[in-house]
Formats: sequence, C-alpha cells, structure tokens
Amino acid sequence: MITEPQWKSLLVNTVGPLFTPSQCQDIINVGRQQKEGDAKIGTSQEGRHDTKRRITTVSWIPFTVMPHMYKVIDRSMHQANGNHFGYEGMQITEMAQYTEYPKGAFYDWHMDGDITCKHEPPVRKISMTILLSNPSEFKGGELEFMAEGNKPPQLVQGQAIYFCSLLRHRVVKVKKGTRRSLVMWFGGPPFK
Repeated sequence: MITEPQWKSLLVNTVGPLFTPSQCQDIINVGRQQKEGDAKIGTSQEGRHDTKRRITTVSWIPFTVMPHMYKVIDRSMHQANGNHFGYEGMQITEMAQYTEYPKGAFYDWHMDGDITCKHEPPVRKISMTILLSNPSEFKGGELEFMAEGNKPPQLVQGQAIYFCSLLRHRVVKVKKGTRRSLVMWFGGPPFK
C-alpha cells in the first residue's frame, strides 16, 4: 500500500497576495503594452482559434521587462512545490501570459500539460494563475477544477493559485466587467 504525506496536494493557494494592488496595476499596464492577440488552444506551434472553447485576449511579458515580478513568482513556486507537489527540477520555462476576460469571455475545460509529450521536455508540471483584478470589478469568471461548480476559495487581488498542469480546469464565462490574470507554467524533467 502506498500512502501520500498529509501535506501532498495538487492544488494550493498562496496564503495571501504575492503582489499589492499597485503592483497588480503595474503588471496590467505592462501586459497591455505588449503585442495583444486572441488566445489560441493547443501548443504555440500548432495552436488554433476556437471561439467555442476559448474567447479571451493574451499578451506575453518578456523576462527582461519585469525581472522582479519573475523573482517573486519563482520564489513562491519553489515554496509551493517544496511544500505541496514535490516535483524534481522545477523552473520557469515560459514567459508569463497576461490575460483579459471581458464580458462574455471564457476558457472551456482543458489541461495545460501536453499528454503526448511531443512538445516537451521540459514537461509542464505546475500551472499558476494570479488574479490581477479586484474581485469586485467582475462577475462570473470563476476558475473551476475537474467538474462544474468545483472551485477553490475565491482569490483576492494579487493572490496566486498553483495546481498540477494535468488537472482539468476552466474559466467560466464573465458576466460583467473584466477579469485580468497572469498565467504561468513551470516545468522540469519527465516524470519518473
């Protein structure tokens, strides 16, 4: 029989915000300054637009533009990994994705990991979302896991949630306002 340690988890929120409201606004401003595009589904090489599965806009924040932001996130990811996931060789492997979900936008059920592994290594193991908006600025747009209605506690502005990249998840349709978030993925060597 195999037993997992009590601390093991595939989904964990940071205790509090990683960024202040002012820092969140700085990230939003930088995200808006980058080249914006309609979000795709699939890998960057083979991604395609599919408005039945995803409607949102994204941009990518270069590592050199916000190095302090990346340091804070990297430190937090290593803490979450050490305390909850226990994956080997974890590192930032992709630029941060700034995402806007205006009214009517959503992202249907998906996983962030490539189950065929043909675009890896590094293997995406941990995904992260930071809520940049104040929750009072939008309605709807909840992040759900595995099944309809299965959602973690509501994030506060600047707070992050880390989760296993193989967990099925979605962002439900925004009913009012705009949900702004920062999304990142962290990878490492193949699972053993």
